[in-house]
Amino acid sequence: MFGAIPLLIVPFVLYNLGLLGIFGSGDDPWMTEMFSIRMMSGGVFSMTLGDLMVVIGLFFLFIEMVKSVRTTNASIMDHLLSTLVFVAFLVEFLLVKGAAHSVFFTLMVIALFDVLAGFSVSMRSASRDINVN
Repeated sequence: MFGAIPLLIVPFVLYNLGLLGIFGSGDDPWMTEMFSIRMMSGGVFSMTLGDLMVVIGLFFLFIEMVKSVRTTNASIMDHLLSTLVFVAFLVEFLLVKGAAHSVFFTLMVIALFDVLAGFSVSMRSASRDINVN
């Protein structure tokens, strides 16, 4: 049952919680610096909340790619729900002022890749299941 739930709903929910002010108030909560590390080269690596959101989205995209190679009834439902998550990203991007941000756009593109790759992998694996005599 839980295998059919698209994991990219997590960054979608986290972003909307950020819009509500859970991660701090201000004009742009996604520019909040999470940590910084001084590198051996002398440069400073800093991770913002927006960068962390993209990393979380990429992590869940990887898990979704691993899930997409399954050929079960749950995988069909997973693809449909992933499409709904992408549609939710797209509608929010177009209609919500706070979603007009590069972090949200990047998460939306990750959701699009999930949908396209999921259907492509499913079609490819389904074509291998067809046996021609």
